[in-house]
Amino acid sequence: MVDVLDNKRAATRFRILVEIAERQPAVSQGEIADEVGVTSQAVSEYIRELVEDGFVDKEGRSRYRVTNEGVDWLFQASDDVRRFADHVTEDILDAMSEDAYIATDDIEEGDTVSLTVEDGLLHASPGSEGPATGVATTDAAAGTDVGVTSFEGVIDLEPGSVTVLQIPAVRSGGSRAVDSNTVVGVCADADLVAAAGIEAIVALEEADIDPDVTFAVGDVAADAAERGLDVTVLATTDAVGRVTDVLRDGDVSYEVLESRD
Repeated sequence: MVDVLDNKRAATRFRILVEIAERQPAVSQGEIADEVGVTSQAVSEYIRELVEDGFVDKEGRSRYRVTNEGVDWLFQASDDVRRFADHVTEDILDAMSEDAYIATDDIEEGDTVSLTVEDGLLHASPGSEGPATGVATTDAAAGTDVGVTSFEGVIDLEPGSVTVLQIPAVRSGGSRAVDSNTVVGVCADADLVAAAGIEAIVALEEADIDPDVTFAVGDVAADAAERGLDVTVLATTDAVGRVTDVLRDGDVSYEVLESRD
């Protein structure tokens, strides 16, 4: 494994090869020296070694091209950098970050807490019984917000799903073409109800249901489903595609139903 972060020389070699790849075939050693922060003489020496190792071909005066072997080495080295960055962000910085949770019981600063998602919201409970834990950074009474850090494990969460009920556009009958019983039925078990389009909002009003969301419906529905909520979206035919595009991009489970009588 190539570890470009193992020492300064390996890191400089990596950066110079990247600069050659970006500038090829006309390569200015002076420009690379300024970019990398070494002397032109040092760049020349690095390039000579890269040519000897088969990572760079010299095509003429100040003309170089990265070989297939050089490209493969860059991919491998980039993977090392990416893995290290992932380790820093996921294993170190995430553990050092602080998030707000809802305390399910009285908690004191320094307590170990179990972390869960309930009704789409983060909750912290005293103890370490759950698959995900953290350490409280503040005191908190039950029902108030508590800071949590030093996260370990993964919160056990079953993703929700989205049901999209198509509502005809006004030119095709609008809310008048929808059976209110159908609307009531599809919304009955939903944790969150959203409406995209005036016809959809009116259809909900006629079924005596107040929508929780009427703007940015696709984004909200996708986020809610990721938090374990089941969502019903009433969307005017013209708006269905905009909603499902977001759900599909977010890899959210959904189904689309017709609403006509």
